[in-house]
Amino acid sequence: MENEVQETIEKHFGTIPEPRLERTRLYELPEILFIAICAIICGAESWEDIAAFGNDQEGWLRTTLALPNGIPSHDTFRRVFGLIDAVAFQKSFISWVQAVSRLTQGQVIAVDGKKPRGSQDKGIGRGAIDMVSAWATENQLVLGQIKVDDKSNEITAIPELLRMLVITGCIITTDAMGCQVEVAQTCVDQQADYVLALKENQENLYQDVKLLFADLESSQYQAYPYDYAHSFDNTHGRAEKRQCWTIADPEILQQLRGAKRWPKLGCVVQVRRSYHDENEQKCDDRFFIASLNGRARQLLGAVRSHWGVENNLHWVLDIAFREDDCRVRKDQGPQNFAVLRHIALNLLKAENTSKRSIKSKRLQAAWKTDYRDKVLAGLANLSPLV
Repeated sequence: MENEVQETIEKHFGTIPEPRLERTRLYELPEILFIAICAIICGAESWEDIAAFGNDQEGWLRTTLALPNGIPSHDTFRRVFGLIDAVAFQKSFISWVQAVSRLTQGQVIAVDGKKPRGSQDKGIGRGAIDMVSAWATENQLVLGQIKVDDKSNEITAIPELLRMLVITGCIITTDAMGCQVEVAQTCVDQQADYVLALKENQENLYQDVKLLFADLESSQYQAYPYDYAHSFDNTHGRAEKRQCWTIADPEILQQLRGAKRWPKLGCVVQVRRSYHDENEQKCDDRFFIASLNGRARQLLGAVRSHWGVENNLHWVLDIAFREDDCRVRKDQGPQNFAVLRHIALNLLKAENTSKRSIKSKRLQAAWKTDYRDKVLAGLANLSPLV
């Protein structure tokens, strides 16, 4: 396992440009990276934590690393990760995930952004960075991430991220921010399908789709050909019903204002969510456009799967990794620390012998070196979904 882990790091992360002068190097970049990954798996949340882990676990680390100059200081970790080219690090991460995991045909990939609040630096007037991530909902893996340019937004970042990924045969989902023609075209160019949330940012199309489904409902579902599916959920004291209607008739789609701009537009979708508990009853409608052929069951599943990025990625980063409390702010440090968290999360998600939460798995890895070895084995093989 040790040789495989070393080979994986050297193969996929060894191409990151070395930012330091040779005469100033006491520690090799793969050593620094390996220590940081191990430390974050075991609960580290700062450069100081990473250095402390290295000093406490030096004996165990020497079973894998030579460490001729011992363990780097926290200042070394801060300086090196502040200098590492964040784009190169993100590309190396994507290369690693694609090499050691396998996506299933038709899998939903949810694309969404998140701002680690602690990365805000008021002293220099810099806001929190915005990281857009691609989340494979079945494999439960981060496939890649990209930092939104300070002078731009997620609209430009999403196509850039998608072009870096191998997404052939997958279904890409976004919220309303990602409902852009360029995003849809990028999906089609990458031989993937799309399901994009439709809101007032596409005013004419949104209004037409909303009226189309209102007409369908008022006609007792006789006005247009459609497909329908529903699902029920009753957990945590709340009963929830989801209903999905899709209209895929090409002649109807062509009559919608703005529809011709969207490549490979296959259907429009309405999802109605009704739920009640002891305190309230609510009902809301959401609308989508998709390149799929209009099977309501498939569309309902894709829409629901999208929110896995909130529950299984963003929420876990906030609760188990305390991302918003992290005060890494300088230079390239915030982006690179975010990638380190994603590496650790992928490894912890892929390790399936323990049924504990991610937070408990981190503790278990800190306490037991044999379990830590199991988690690190994912560097060479992220237990592909069969």
